[in-house]
Amino acid sequence: MSKRKANLTLRIPPYQSPRNTWRHKIHRIASLEAERAEVSYRASDKLELKVRLYLKEGPLFSHDLDNRLKDIMDALQGRAGGSKKVRTLSAIIPNDRQVFRIVIEKSLPPKQSKGFGHLLVTKYGGK
Repeated sequence: MSKRKANLTLRIPPYQSPRNTWRHKIHRIASLEAERAEVSYRASDKLELKVRLYLKEGPLFSHDLDNRLKDIMDALQGRAGGSKKVRTLSAIIPNDRQVFRIVIEKSLPPKQSKGFGHLLVTKYGGK
């Protein structure tokens, strides 16, 4: 039996208001990439996220990282508005309780990025 793939790498689209629209975009990109890379996560997996957000100068100083991180984690769980009891989207990670480590940063976008940031989901290597 081959080893299950656990590294999911994708480009995060520039932030867009309302936040649920942004969550839908992240979810769509993550779903396509997870399918393409044949990556899946179980509820028992411990996960780590590495996030780099690119924001223009005004939003760079007005957006709180914890709010953008919540949007990203909700998108990965298939939550983009509506009841918390009913998922409207398929989950890429079963629950954000599985995330044991997060590294997140924000900066001005390099020209070649076109505002797209980075997200890496991997298995957590700590104890």
